[in-house]
Amino acid sequence: MDTLWNFLATLLGLAAEPKNLTFIQISLRGIIVMVAALVMLRLGTKRSLAEKTAFDAVLLIVLASVLARAVNGSAAFFPTLGGGFVLVFMHRLFGSLGCRWHALGILIKGQADVIVENGNVNWRVLRQNHISKYDLEEDLRLNAKTEDISQIRIARVERSGDISFIKAHN
Repeated sequence: MDTLWNFLATLLGLAAEPKNLTFIQISLRGIIVMVAALVMLRLGTKRSLAEKTAFDAVLLIVLASVLARAVNGSAAFFPTLGGGFVLVFMHRLFGSLGCRWHALGILIKGQADVIVENGNVNWRVLRQNHISKYDLEEDLRLNAKTEDISQIRIARVERSGDISFIKAHN
């Protein structure tokens, strides 16, 4: 077992300083991290890749940062991979708990805000969400397929930041 460990340590440069890692060592680390990241994301939820909310985007940013340290040698290789799995597990756990307890779901995922109701724009909520009149008009054209705000019964800034429109019945 020691022979295998020594071989892996040499092959991956586990005891080397980051500046002394070879092209081959960094390449092998990258391959292993890529496979591990694919496994992590498959163990996670499909929504984590969709970046539906800040909660999901944060996982991807932090996970990428942590795993990069394993590739470039600035952190211990195997403990860093383990830390990545812990992050994915925590994301899955918090997501699951957020589905069961609405208040926690709002805390970690946010909530939708109504920006148009019966054709009337709520400018205060629009400003709170940093959405300009022109952003609203663009989404109205692209998503609701209209330029007439009076045709909109309700519009929301969803937790993902997308704007959804429900048209009034004519």
